[in-house]
Parts: sequence; structure tokens; C-alpha cells
Amino acid sequence: MRHRNINMSNINWQTKKLGEIFLIERGGSPRPIQSFLTNANDGINWIKIGDTKNITKYIYTTEEKIKPEGLKKSRLVQEDDFILSNSMSFGRPYIMKTTGAIHDGWLVLRKKAKDIDNDFFYYLLLSPILFDEFDRLAAGSTVRNLNTKLVSGIFVSYPTFPEQRRIVKILDDVFEKTAKVKENAKKNLQNAKDLFESYLQSVFNNEKLKVKNEKWEKRTLGDIGKVSMCKRVFKEQTLTIGDIPFYKIGTFGKKPNAYISNEIYKEFRNKFSFPKKGDILLSASGTIGRRVRYDGEPAYFQDSNIVWIDNDEKQVLNEYLYYFYGACKWNATKGATIPRLYNDNLKQIKVAFPKSLSEQKSIVTKLDALSAETRKLETIYQQKLADLEELKKSVLKKAFAGEL
Repeated sequence: MRHRNINMSNINWQTKKLGEIFLIERGGSPRPIQSFLTNANDGINWIKIGDTKNITKYIYTTEEKIKPEGLKKSRLVQEDDFILSNSMSFGRPYIMKTTGAIHDGWLVLRKKAKDIDNDFFYYLLLSPILFDEFDRLAAGSTVRNLNTKLVSGIFVSYPTFPEQRRIVKILDDVFEKTAKVKENAKKNLQNAKDLFESYLQSVFNNEKLKVKNEKWEKRTLGDIGKVSMCKRVFKEQTLTIGDIPFYKIGTFGKKPNAYISNEIYKEFRNKFSFPKKGDILLSASGTIGRRVRYDGEPAYFQDSNIVWIDNDEKQVLNEYLYYFYGACKWNATKGATIPRLYNDNLKQIKVAFPKSLSEQKSIVTKLDALSAETRKLETIYQQKLADLEELKKSVLKKAFAGEL
């Protein structure tokens, strides 16, 4: 396997293999399972990939511990060691600020050389330059995995220790500022979501006060319309490609992965229950209350798992129901495996609403405007996050090409 030299643009930088700079070893899995402890003060930190979910750089402690005998088939790591994910969170580095033990989803990199700065090499391992090289060399066609030989053989370049510290100071400043921008954008988005949720709850809560007003009334969903569902489609009637999308509970509101023929669609639509354009479809199993406005396009929906209220809109507008469903506390039955909303439960749910359809439209208009603004801010937030990540990658590339 051929390894390319990394960061050769600056002649004042020295180049070595990672295996010359670090002792690189793989973790192991302690057995038997009895070696694990939970919330034990005297155990050894057991570092799982999941422990790093909210960590960017340093690992101080873990939730789960192992007994000392668990180290027989594990790998002990020390403070200031690097650990590197070799599968999930592929190539992500962390610096240990405590002792611990790692399983075989990690590699540990322990410094051999004395003239290297931990923070500098953290950023180097985090950089797209190293990631691209890991990605190019990683073994496995479906699951990319790193190994000690692969990582040890990669060439990297680095400057003198004072220059490492100078670069780290610049990168720390960039990462700190981008983190603040990210946090501010996140707060703005959350404020918009909170405003929308506050207005939503103000409309659909305090029904007792509202129904005292003669302009409001309260009904069960069963009073408004019949709970309906499509005719059952059997597995042998579905296709992997076909004419009409067939939405099952797992693909409801997403991209379909099953289809039915146009002949079955026309027959079932004409003979059995089928939603009208504008009806609000609901998930009745798993994540209860996910909702989709039926747009009238040809499609079919899994019986009992996806239902709707066959509503003539004389009492309540479907758009009003759409937002009510977003605030509704579902009376779901928790089964052995997944929650389920049965028809009888759904029919008994009560909804308060203005008797005036124009007042319902006014409420919907306000909610539409707030919802649109929230979605707009969410788009801006996601784009800002993408821009920040690109900025960090760009700065890291310049840093390790000797251009800072």
C-alpha cells in the first residue's frame, strides 16, 4: 500500500511517519461482561464512541467503568494520549485528560517524540488533509476501518515547537469564534421555535376558558368525522419499482421504498376509503401523530398505521386540525414493542375551536407565517453551519500546508 507524503509545501517543516512520532496500538474488548461497573467511583473509565457525542476535544471521564480485570483484553490509555476512532465517527481524534480503557473501535496514539505539541497534532489529525488520506487508505468496501499499520505509515510534516504553538493560537481563535457564531445562530433558531410553540400552545391550551366563550366550542374528533384508512395492501401486491408510491409507516412523510400497480390503485381508490386532497394523514404507530397534508397526487397509504379524519370541514378546517395535531397529547396505547393509536382512542380526543371558520382561517394564517419564518431561520442556520465547517476546513488546510 503506497502512502503519500502530507504537508511538504514548507521546507522548514520536518516530515516523518506517524508511526515514528507515536506508538500506535489498537484497543480491545474486555470479557466477561461482568467486568463492567455502572457509576462506580473505583472503576476504570470505559471509553465508548457514544461517550464522545457531545465532546469536541478532551475526554475527562465516562459514564461506564470496568473492573481492573477487564483490562486483560482491553487497552489502557493515559492522560495526554490521543485516541482515534477507527470505524464509527471515522478518524475523529480526542485527547485524553484522564486514564481509561478503550475497545477495539479505537486506536491509541502515544507520543514518542518530545518536540510536538498536543493541540497542534489534535488539529492535524482533525484536518481534512489527514481525513482524506485516512479515507483513501481505509480498508473495507462497505465499512471504512483504520488499523495500526495504515495509520503508522502515513507521512506528516510539522514545524518547530514554537511555530506549532503559534499555529495553535491562530486555530484556537478561529475555532472559538466559529463556535460563538454557531451558538448564536442556534439560539436564534431556538428562539424562533419557542415563539412558534408558544403561540401554538396558546391557541390549543386553556380550552376550558375558551369554551365558556360562546364563539368557541369543543368536540371530539369522532364528532367531526369518521376515522378512516386505506384498504390493506399485502406484501405480494407491492413492488420495488412501479406506478404508485406506497407509503408504509417507516417511509411516511419521506421517500417511498415500495409501490403498487396503477390497476390496484384505481380499484382500491374507487371501492374503499381514500383521503381527499387536503385531508391530514396521521401516523398511528411508532412515532404517534406525525402528520402529512395529502396533496392529491397519486399515492397509497398503509392501512391502520396511517389514518385520517374524513372531515367535511363544515365544523373545523383541515388546516386548523393540522396545527392542532402538532399540539395534541395523544392517548396512545403502549404495546409490547411500539406505541399504537387505536381508532377508539383517536375518536375520543377533544379539540376546541372557534365556531367561525374565518376565525379558524385567521389563526391558521398566523401559524403559517410563524412556521414559514421558523423554517426560513432553520435554512439559514443549516447553511451557516455548513459555511462554518467549510471555513474551519479551509483554515486547517492552510495551517498544515504552512500557509498561516
